[in-house]
Amino acid sequence: MAEIVSFRKDADSADEGGLLLRSLRDGVLRLVLNNPPTNVLSIALLEALMNALEAAAADLDVRVVVIASTGNVFSAGHDLKELTAHRADDDQGAAFFERSFRLCADLMLKITHLPKPVIAEVDGLATAAGCQLVASCDLAICTDTSTFCTPGVNIGLFCSTPMVAVSRAAHRKQAMEMLLTGETIDAPTAKDFGLVNRIVPKQYLAQVVAKYAGVIAGKSPLILKIGKEAFYRQLELPVEAAYDYTARVMVENMLTSDAQEGIGAFLGKRKAEWKGE
Repeated sequence: MAEIVSFRKDADSADEGGLLLRSLRDGVLRLVLNNPPTNVLSIALLEALMNALEAAAADLDVRVVVIASTGNVFSAGHDLKELTAHRADDDQGAAFFERSFRLCADLMLKITHLPKPVIAEVDGLATAAGCQLVASCDLAICTDTSTFCTPGVNIGLFCSTPMVAVSRAAHRKQAMEMLLTGETIDAPTAKDFGLVNRIVPKQYLAQVVAKYAGVIAGKSPLILKIGKEAFYRQLELPVEAAYDYTARVMVENMLTSDAQEGIGAFLGKRKAEWKGE
């Protein structure tokens, strides 16, 4: 049976429902943004996501994380109303702005450093920090009606932090196109740019994501951890250093029990039994 946990918007406002919905089945943890109507990344939702990912990192039952959403908007990014309300603060909102953008950056780094793969399940608009969230995930699968944009330039707030994830997922000039124009791109263009892996009809989205997640969840959790960490680390190295580093990783990987089991199972034409060691 699936485990269901709701992270509430406010401990004293249980009737408002869960801000982040959590379900765990067969090693796949689904985290569903539930902040209608546009799933803005308020401080409360960012904190809920951070807490959920920290818990997932330590939970041996979690093999893969899926981030999805309710409604027709995946996420509209930062809560502009929440940010604007703090302009009345003594510092004109500077401390709150710092807290918001730092927390969002920490969340994206948490996804990158999480020792388990993270898949974005996108249905609808992903804009600004919502697009950043998609770009930060290891894989992204979207519906054929999903759209993406980094529109900060249109409102006098350049999408500088979303730029970090988008420029690492999309090709450089295509990322700049999104950032400089602020225009919305459709799903096929997002795939061409490199923001998403697959586009599927809406009615098949959950099924396709579940298939991907299930395939990945069937691998050795230790080897997935080793591989994900090495992938992101080598990207930041010069090519010679990247080969030196990954060669060392391969040696360490070969010395694990799961590598011995996996190779033995392959040669013996049997199914591997992973121990995570």
